[in-house]
Amino acid sequence: MTAAAVLDASPKLSARPRTLSPLLALARGIGTIVAVLLFASFGTFALGAIAGSSPGAVALGSDATPAAIAAFDHNVGYDRPMIVRYVDWLTSALSGDLGTSWFSGIPVAKSLADRLPVSLSLAGLALLIAIVVGGAAGILAGMRRRTIVDRAITVTSGALSTLPPFVAGIGLIVIFSVGLGALPSGGYVPATAGFGTWLSFLILPAVALSLDAACEITRQLRTGIVSAMEENYVTGAVVRGLTPRRIMFGHVLRNAAGPALAVVGLHIPRLIGGAVVTEAVFALPGMGQLARDSALQGDIPVVQGILLVVLGLVLVSNTVVNVLLERLRPHAARADS
Repeated sequence: MTAAAVLDASPKLSARPRTLSPLLALARGIGTIVAVLLFASFGTFALGAIAGSSPGAVALGSDATPAAIAAFDHNVGYDRPMIVRYVDWLTSALSGDLGTSWFSGIPVAKSLADRLPVSLSLAGLALLIAIVVGGAAGILAGMRRRTIVDRAITVTSGALSTLPPFVAGIGLIVIFSVGLGALPSGGYVPATAGFGTWLSFLILPAVALSLDAACEITRQLRTGIVSAMEENYVTGAVVRGLTPRRIMFGHVLRNAAGPALAVVGLHIPRLIGGAVVTEAVFALPGMGQLARDSALQGDIPVVQGILLVVLGLVLVSNTVVNVLLERLRPHAARADS
């Protein structure tokens, strides 16, 4: 095989149309979202009913009589069959009405609207740190494979990946807040107070939350690059005199990024779920704190609303990742032709 033929075999150089696979992945993702949301919402609603909590017991407190609790439950329609209540709840949820908190009487949608920006800011910043730091470290380790730089990055990422977010968070507070006094140890201010102030309150919890994802991206990207560098199309590119930077960012990285991108999809639920512990360590008023307080109070509508929103975020983000993976998959491009 000539060098030109080898280079032509590179998936990057294929000129064939490749729009069908991403569209099919998007359609499959939407179908999955609808099916999983229906199944999970019914399961969540059923678990709330099985738990035995009632709005009357939560709203009226421990001094309420059984008759008063029964009257309250009847007034809000809680004594109807579970399936009837689920259909009503689901119909209202589709229009944005997630019910009312049994404990505070505040609409669940309003509580989520107040807390969601905090959790999204934390998870989004953590994901950005993981992609940028993990991606840069993975590329550097792959380009300097089998050198001391590669070994140092591999050992460091392996060690950091063993730290749970709350341990990393406490360590960061001790170093940067207590020791250096450079950053606040907890709390949150909105971005409207100024980007620098907002970032100073969010950077430590975001770093603590991002460590596991960043280390996994580093390892997967490094492995993918090392494997891709041994492919024939890289040899052909070298023979044709392409620069190392063009080979890496024009050919190798595209084919090596698939496993790292899959890791991003797998870690998005962990970033959102792990924020519950991180929010507690840094006293962030996000959905994690709201979910914990609501679960302790037996406030089922709030817990159901949080689970529904988190599930929707995870499914949508994973659908986006799947579409991007289809765009990167060489055989999908060839299959569309």
